[in-house]
Amino acid sequence: MARTLHLGVLDGPVLIFGGPYSNLEATRAMLAQAESLGVPRDRTICTGDVVAYCAAPRECVEVIAEANLPVVMGNCEESLGAGLDDCGCGFDPGGTCDRLAADWYSYAAGQLDHSARVWMLDLPSRITFDIGGRHLAVVHGAPSEINRFIFASTDQSEKRPEIDATGCDGVVCGHSGLPFTQLIEGRLWHNAGVIGLPANDGTRRTWFSLLTPGQDGLTIEHRALDYAAGPAAAAMRAAGLPEEYAQALETGLWDNCEILPASETAARGIPLAPPPILWPASDTHRSAA
Repeated sequence: MARTLHLGVLDGPVLIFGGPYSNLEATRAMLAQAESLGVPRDRTICTGDVVAYCAAPRECVEVIAEANLPVVMGNCEESLGAGLDDCGCGFDPGGTCDRLAADWYSYAAGQLDHSARVWMLDLPSRITFDIGGRHLAVVHGAPSEINRFIFASTDQSEKRPEIDATGCDGVVCGHSGLPFTQLIEGRLWHNAGVIGLPANDGTRRTWFSLLTPGQDGLTIEHRALDYAAGPAAAAMRAAGLPEEYAQALETGLWDNCEILPASETAARGIPLAPPPILWPASDTHRSAA
């Protein structure tokens, strides 16, 4: 049953990450990074898809569950938890992504026990919190659909009603795999990226973000995560998982761009260097509900 987890007012930096994707090496590196930054577990939020492409689905669930983080349900958790036939990622039927997903999904489903599935189905479909005087909603894909792909190039006319539907000052999400931040008429759309696969930019780095309140407003930073991609790729090969995704960990490039709009496809192989963005405190915004 869909539910919302309310975290209340968070009075320090909030770390956001998405898509561990069964990548145990990246997941452990992310939790170590949060600890190094001094961000406590209750301010470290995951946007879902703990389990997907890589070789350690059971272990990643165990690590994330033990860390006791706020985690929003991704489409992968929704499907695996309910024992559905596919991942529900929203890939075009018959395409390359759809074909490869059948392989990793079957592997992941066979690795998870009953307790992991119960944990998945108990995750909230939305998380809300207040920071720096803003009221934010964390979802997986979009407020309207758990598996909706929203990119930087997606027209703002599509993002505005999604934000409106939350009754919040902004949306924090995952799913698309590419980090970006936009201010739309004084409101926020923020995708922290994912840690389990690179961002198709030709580097092995993956991405998370920090939201830091200050007197001038909320500073939003995209930060790169460096981790041991080689062992993660080797584990995928040992498990017989699709070579295309193992190569992506090593090359920093996706095997295909089926899900990407033209603008994001054109940026393939260009290393990301997103600057910090200040969401000014003087912006007109809705008060917390």
